[in-house]
Amino acid sequence: MDAAGWDQRYAESGLVWSAEPNRFVAEQCSDLAPGRALDLAAGEGRNAIWLASLGWSVTAADFSAVGLDKGRRLAQGVSQPAGVADRIAWIVADATTTDWPPEFDLVVVAYLQLAESERRAAAVRAFAALQPGGRLVWVAHDSTNLTDGVGGPQDPTVLMTADDILTDLTGEPYDVLHAGRVPRPVGDATAYDCLIVLERD
Repeated sequence: MDAAGWDQRYAESGLVWSAEPNRFVAEQCSDLAPGRALDLAAGEGRNAIWLASLGWSVTAADFSAVGLDKGRRLAQGVSQPAGVADRIAWIVADATTTDWPPEFDLVVVAYLQLAESERRAAAVRAFAALQPGGRLVWVAHDSTNLTDGVGGPQDPTVLMTADDILTDLTGEPYDVLHAGRVPRPVGDATAYDCLIVLERD
């Protein structure tokens, strides 16, 4: 969907996603020393709010102003620890076209659904936002989820594998900390995501 479509989806319901952080984002980031983080395609801000609660200074970016407004209101209602809302900047921006300064210690991209050329543009910009030693954590619906898992988008053009992201970043200076398919329990069933964790040299 485009920005207008996501605006409509966010406007028509309560939280579209859980208020809790994505499980893989939490697993990969909970032990990191807080610094500056960029949450791309932040939606309603669940990962941004969680990172801010750990002491991160977070830029939450999404092309849906409605989603970000919901996140801002949610952050203002978080009482502990104090100052969560003050540590998040909410920015309307397109992950495929916005160039960020290379000043972030962490960039999180969770379930950004794009066709190949747009995904590659987003991946290159996400990586470019990292300063040396910074970490990229990318979580997405894996292509194999169509046949092996449950739920998620049914359009194969917006699914991906870890190797797709590594290919998108060919030539970039990074070390691979994790790149592969990961299971995600959904009730009694299992969905499959891809998880990529890179550290910029």
